[in-house]
Amino acid sequence: MPELPEVEYVARQLATTLVGRRIVGVEVCWARSVQGMLPEEFAARLASRSVVGIGRRGKYLLIALDGEETLIVHRRMSGNLIFAARIDEDPYVRVALKLDDGRYLLYSDPRKFGRLALAASDAIEQALPGLGPEPLAASFTPDVLAVRLAATRRPLKAALLDQSVIAGLGNIYADEALFRAGIHPLCTGASLSRDELQRLHAGIQGALRTGIEHGGTTFGRHRDVHNETGANLEHVEVYRRTGQPCLRCGTPIARITVLQRGTHYCPHCQPLK
Repeated sequence: MPELPEVEYVARQLATTLVGRRIVGVEVCWARSVQGMLPEEFAARLASRSVVGIGRRGKYLLIALDGEETLIVHRRMSGNLIFAARIDEDPYVRVALKLDDGRYLLYSDPRKFGRLALAASDAIEQALPGLGPEPLAASFTPDVLAVRLAATRRPLKAALLDQSVIAGLGNIYADEALFRAGIHPLCTGASLSRDELQRLHAGIQGALRTGIEHGGTTFGRHRDVHNETGANLEHVEVYRRTGQPCLRCGTPIARITVLQRGTHYCPHCQPLK
């Protein structure tokens, strides 16, 4: 599933290429990609609307429209938003938005898990309930992180994957953040010292910013709006590096399972307390 960096990178691309464009036509090719209304209503409400802004909340992409409504895109496992000259350029198109400059913005999704929905622009938090704080926001401090983790006895990796604890983190960047912090994924949030919390806070923000800088991590379906892959897989330090030497100490990277998710760490740099 695309995580915060993949969604943020695409949001930044759309902010420079989609804002100001008008939607002149909508084709829903698979009805269940639209959530909360019939495809016909969805198409009618989007037609002739102009894009006035682009945002993100957690792993959700937000396309703000005139008329105080926002198109919410949740890409889930395999969804992508791609600019194209024709609808038939992609075999997995589920929704196609025709723009006033002749291009299409295609929502492509082979596995059909992603969803598109419309919501009032001033009610995004109500439309996306239960999300924790944004980890790159100025308001997200080590003290906030401490409060979010203080009550949990779960393995720390499991807590970081919980979107109600922190919004936007997933398997890749949780592993990377824990490695940067030097914390074992099976430690509990309640066991962390003040120094460890500060290291984890820095590790979370650093891992996310590195991911954004390199266009996100592509090892499956993630593509940007130009149908190009992200390059961050070349810059990960532990994720999917099982058996390879740690880039800090040379110890082979280990892999365990947490919440049925492959979890990668360095046994030397991230000792279990």
